[in-house]
Amino acid sequence: MKTSDFDYELPPELIAQTPVEPRDASRLLVVERKAGTLAHRRFADIREYLRPGDLLVGNDSRTIPARLHGAKETGGSVEIFLLKPVANGAWQCLVGGKGMRPGVRAKIARDGWDITATVVSETDGGGRVIAFDPPVREWLWDVGETPLPPYIHEPLTDAERYQTVYSRIEGSVASSTAGLHFTPELLMRLREGGVRFATVTLHIGLDTFRPVQAENIEEHRIHREWAELPAETAKLLNETALAGGRVVAIGTTVVRTLESGAKIALGYRPCDDVPEGAVCGWQRVAAFEGETDLFIKPGHPFRAVDVMVTNFHLPKSTLLMLVAAFAGKGLMERAYAEAIQERYRFYSFGDAMLLL
Repeated sequence: MKTSDFDYELPPELIAQTPVEPRDASRLLVVERKAGTLAHRRFADIREYLRPGDLLVGNDSRTIPARLHGAKETGGSVEIFLLKPVANGAWQCLVGGKGMRPGVRAKIARDGWDITATVVSETDGGGRVIAFDPPVREWLWDVGETPLPPYIHEPLTDAERYQTVYSRIEGSVASSTAGLHFTPELLMRLREGGVRFATVTLHIGLDTFRPVQAENIEEHRIHREWAELPAETAKLLNETALAGGRVVAIGTTVVRTLESGAKIALGYRPCDDVPEGAVCGWQRVAAFEGETDLFIKPGHPFRAVDVMVTNFHLPKSTLLMLVAAFAGKGLMERAYAEAIQERYRFYSFGDAMLLL
């Protein structure tokens, strides 16, 4: 398939600039995949579509304040965007500003901190490896700024609105936005209704949201992201599947993590031919920890996820391709067209879809 097959026109005024209050007051487009029907609801109504025995799975990664502003020692402003830690306390970063070559130093001064950032090396794709003194962990939450996507131009008055209410493990540079609609009260009501809740962790990188550049999507090199599917969550998911319940993934990052676990589970050998300590027997997913490069596109056989909650995604993105794989490309296109006609709010702070 071609990348241009996943393009669409969006009126700029439909790009949500601020989150709605309360979180679950956003709109919800309910898509019945088998019937091909669409329904317009509010997010709090999701309780009517989930049932006892279902397992709701969220991504508990917490977005770090990854954007830094400073100035080179030789003059000139610079912006540094933290991506992920590498060896010896250095970080892989994106930089904005001229002349940030290896050996160049910049100063970041804010809230009593005086930080030196030294460019160690360049990376593929124009990034930099940068060493910080003092180490990042000491000052990050005092100095860093919330890394809102570039299509959001309004300031965020409360940084917690770019975090899910169940986030706890620091590591993402963008939020798992499908989870932004859940409130503690909504999660409690779902639990009281017999819906269980579990988490995985996937630390989201910027490549998640970048448009695919190759015209043939088979030529696209998918980004790698660190993920963990804990043993407890894998056990709950396998029990849910055996009992006839549904696995409900909150967002594409959860889908990617669970489907990676399903791919690993397929690789286990029968119980009479496994090394000591290995996992055997029937299971839909296997626990794992490490990087995943799973690219989910139309034709992917979903083995772990039955229902998906997701926001509306950027044109030509791998996330849009994932949704097309789950819902069917034609139904996805019809849903997006109706969402635009009905003036839904799009992207990170926008409305949601429930794909049944």
